[in-house]
Amino acid sequence: MFATRNKKSGNRLLATLMVAATVLLLSACASAPVSPESTMTNAREAIASAERAGARQYAGAELDEAQQKLILAEEFVVTEEFEQADRLAQESLVVAELALARTESAKALEINQEMSRSTDALIEEMQRVGE
Repeated sequence: MFATRNKKSGNRLLATLMVAATVLLLSACASAPVSPESTMTNAREAIASAERAGARQYAGAELDEAQQKLILAEEFVVTEEFEQADRLAQESLVVAELALARTESAKALEINQEMSRSTDALIEEMQRVGE
């Protein structure tokens, strides 16, 4: 009976230690500085994609905003304010993606308008030939 009681006490102690270790581990992870590098890399790639797509012409303001936010994020990395840097890098990424979307939309609209003009010209030509 005494051995059973010691075994139960040992199990409780072990369980308590495991819970304490888990809490310490989780709190250490929560307080670890956020590394914004991957977010900044994604933002740089999104900006480069938007530039290649022609965002300077179609969404210049958004492209400039994305670049400025990335520059600020880089400055926060230098001062080791990683949470601010990560937040700005995420904002830069979103704005760069917006610039790309607006660029693609504007290009699609131009293509649509050109096709409409071509269709109108064909209809006019067919009417002239039919007369």
